[in-house]
Amino acid sequence: MRFLHTSDWHIGKSLKGRSRLDDQEAVLREVVGIARAQEVDAVLVAGDVYDSAAPSAEAQRLAVQTLLGLRGTGAEVIVIAGNHDHPRSFEAYRPLMRAAGITMVGTVRRAEKGGVVAFTARGTGEPVRVALLPFLSQRYAVRASELVTQTPAENSAKYDQMVRDLLAALSRGFDDNAVNLVLAHLTVTGGRFGGGERLAQSIFDYYVPATAFPADAHYVALGHLHRRQTLPAPCPVEYCGSPLAVDFGEEDYVPVVRVVDAAPGVPAKGVDIPVTAGRRLRTVRGTVAELAEAAAEYGDALLRVWVREPARAGLREQVQELLPNALEVRIDPEFAAAATGSRPSRPADGQGGPADLFHEYLGTQNIADERVEALFAALHDETVGADRHG
Repeated sequence: MRFLHTSDWHIGKSLKGRSRLDDQEAVLREVVGIARAQEVDAVLVAGDVYDSAAPSAEAQRLAVQTLLGLRGTGAEVIVIAGNHDHPRSFEAYRPLMRAAGITMVGTVRRAEKGGVVAFTARGTGEPVRVALLPFLSQRYAVRASELVTQTPAENSAKYDQMVRDLLAALSRGFDDNAVNLVLAHLTVTGGRFGGGERLAQSIFDYYVPATAFPADAHYVALGHLHRRQTLPAPCPVEYCGSPLAVDFGEEDYVPVVRVVDAAPGVPAKGVDIPVTAGRRLRTVRGTVAELAEAAAEYGDALLRVWVREPARAGLREQVQELLPNALEVRIDPEFAAAATGSRPSRPADGQGGPADLFHEYLGTQNIADERVEALFAALHDETVGADRHG
């Protein structure tokens, strides 16, 4: 049978105040197209459908549209909650989604209570079993009192053991004659972060080793880490990564979805299919003149700009006028290193005037702008004059 593995959509995510809903819609439309073109029997969504536990109405509309679109290809659609999702909201949606033929699970369940989903692949007639492990917060594994009385290593071991126990219990729902899959949202030891993950929920206490997964699983479809990667394990353990870069730390990654072929008795084999829709993120450097000259080659990419000039009033506005897609404008740290050397000389009495002190401060910040100093002088004179006549 054939299935598509995707995760970490982060619908509703904005970047530096800029909504990315249009990009997310384009990306997810392409994902639906890939599922249709590849004639997959199932789509596995490994969590973080949303970027927030309280998504906007527009974000929810896009998520529902996408899931219905995936189901419209004829594939089984199975989606679990990630750490950014609200698990109880997933459970509230569950009856509606079930009516649409979509399996949505927000919390950990027993195998016989929905923790293992069974279906028959439409293309080959092969039986399939999918064990579901939504994101499991540490607070459910380690009580508050134990966090205080036990060492971090003891708490980590407890979390590790709970995940192992859950996976062992769920895998008892596997069938030797079926394609047995695991769909989970968590951090695996040795996994490399992409840059946009919520680190507070990816610290050491939340790691589990790849050996925690059942060796008889044909494929483990993971979400949470945004970088596409394979973890060494007795069975295929794969992060598909996010189909759209979440922040500038992920700008160099090639976003993909995984299309995987599996059959009973043999490990699954998959291929990465690049996702080309959505504006890319890009970091650019140069003087204002250099940036203006290269503006056309940046296309519609969303930009982080490092300006290789001293800071001055109006610089940000000038750059954003040249590059409307510049979400962040800063002075290049290599160019604007903190000023070093001796401090500027002071008057003989050791007391510089306010204008002298402000000029010295600007020097420490590597800012050279006579207009800023003139504005300071005017404001200072106005304030002092008002005090004198008050």
